[in-house]
Amino acid sequence: MIKVIAIAVWICAATLGAVFYSFQAAGERGVGEKPKPMLGGLDYVKTDIISVPLIRDSEIGGYFLTKLVYTVEPEQIKKLSIPAEALITDQVYSYLYSNPQIDFTNKATIDLDAFRVAIRDTVNARVGAPLVHEVLIDQVNFLSKDEIRDNWLRRKKSETASEMTKAFKEH
Repeated sequence: MIKVIAIAVWICAATLGAVFYSFQAAGERGVGEKPKPMLGGLDYVKTDIISVPLIRDSEIGGYFLTKLVYTVEPEQIKKLSIPAEALITDQVYSYLYSNPQIDFTNKATIDLDAFRVAIRDTVNARVGAPLVHEVLIDQVNFLSKDEIRDNWLRRKKSETASEMTKAFKEH
């Protein structure tokens, strides 16, 4: 019986020693390591859908729709006097209106990397500090005026059909 108790005490002591050693060794390695830019220290903020009408020859040619995610330093974003989303939305409008050569009907002319970099750089220049580190695209679409009209007509037809079905069921 004494042998069993001695073995149990020995196993507990060895286990506690191993756990203590592993915590000590892990603590020494972690000192002074900086978090990687994409692995921590930044907040990820999503925008609502930003809808920008694109005007060509005094007519609306369609709508550019995007939903963005941007990374910011938490301390920097707290210092802003206006919402960061308002700055991002303003820069999306400014970029699209200052680059009328972008043709959203031709995917080959769209440079999403240039779009992301331009949004980041212009927001940081406007704020005067490195606020936005990365702009990520969550969603991007372009709806032409014809597509919008077709969607509206389809929705209108389905509403009319459901009203007729409802009226038929009532009688």
